[in-house]
Amino acid sequence: MNIPSSNNERVVIIGGGFAGLALAKKLRNRKFQVVLLDKHNYHTFQPLLYQVATGGLEAGSIAYPIRKVIQEYKDFYFRLTSVKEIDTVNQKIISEIGDLHYDYLVIATGSKTNYFGNKEIERNSMSMKTIPQSLNIRSLILENFEQAVLIKDEAEKQALMNFVLVGAGPTGVELAGALAEMKKAILQKDYPDLDITKMEINLVQGDDRVLNAMTEKSSKAAEDFLLKLGVKIWKNVRVTNYDGRTITTDSDLTFESATVIWTAGVQGAKVAGLKAESLIQRVDRIRVNEFSQVVGYENIFAIGDIASMETPKYPQGHPMMAQPALQQGCLLGENLVRLAEGKAMKAFEYNDKGSMATIGRNKAVVDLPHYHFHGVFAWFVWMFIHLISLIGFKNKAVVFMNWAYNYIAFDREGRLIIRPYKKRSFTTFTSDEI
Repeated sequence: MNIPSSNNERVVIIGGGFAGLALAKKLRNRKFQVVLLDKHNYHTFQPLLYQVATGGLEAGSIAYPIRKVIQEYKDFYFRLTSVKEIDTVNQKIISEIGDLHYDYLVIATGSKTNYFGNKEIERNSMSMKTIPQSLNIRSLILENFEQAVLIKDEAEKQALMNFVLVGAGPTGVELAGALAEMKKAILQKDYPDLDITKMEINLVQGDDRVLNAMTEKSSKAAEDFLLKLGVKIWKNVRVTNYDGRTITTDSDLTFESATVIWTAGVQGAKVAGLKAESLIQRVDRIRVNEFSQVVGYENIFAIGDIASMETPKYPQGHPMMAQPALQQGCLLGENLVRLAEGKAMKAFEYNDKGSMATIGRNKAVVDLPHYHFHGVFAWFVWMFIHLISLIGFKNKAVVFMNWAYNYIAFDREGRLIIRPYKKRSFTTFTSDEI
């Protein structure tokens, strides 16, 4: 990897997400050599991926170069690579570009989409955890309409205009709201030769309410907002299969759709090499103690979505969200400094600052520790929090200007097919059908 020798102990961080960058910032110019590894050279602000997928924002406005974050840090290095395995005996990581010894290892690999073992759904549906995946969704949505204007067969045309979102957590709810607004104000102008009123947005939820991690008040408000926007909500329904055209469920309900977006669950993006006792197999998360140390190791830590710190209040580990990741990264940075100074580490205690979701223009729900509200004010709170959380002044300015323009013009100018995406599993129409 061409990392120079150093008199300082080496901390290797795998992952440049919320947790990894929070830790990196805490270790800035400390008495460590820090090596940050990631398979992308940028940090992604994942809460706004759905806006890239629906043309509200361009990809560059929610991404920030990792090297720019660390360029003023001393004895700090970034390498673009994927880690294949951890050799815990020899204290080194094995990556695509070579091996690297560590004194302290921090796993902050985040999470990936959980298909619960269903390979056909995984093969035929779309997920939205990365910028490339969001761009694929954007292209597929627009390509569906471009194809629909050519189709004479009404059943095929309807399948192209039916969208099924599986999972009604924040991602599913926000994406459903964004698609509904596109249907209401944009697509009918872009495609005057299509009957856009026939476009369907189906939100399928295996539980008895949307946003089930939020309060019932917020859940009810979000559901009302979605219904008013024309989204069809199917509760207590579990998708069992999707062959690229037909969606089957555990009930008599079926859908014919060219586009299924899977937001029904996440699992840890694990790295091979740890002991079995350190892993929770069903969700691929890593067991850690109150100091974020991986169970069974003293110098290996895990933070963020990949880590499961089981406590009486959070018996399944902390929620796989940005706030726990940021807080764990910050505290671990302090604890590594304390370790180097021979001091005792501080135990992690999660400060739940609340949760929120937006359902579209002037519509959002916010749960704070002591207050719960929804509507226009909640929407402004949502925008403010997300705006200030972006990295870089330029990104903040670009996102703000885009939001202001979209609000005034009721438009989304990012509906561009920059990188075409074709689903192999859906029908390729012949000249006789168009």
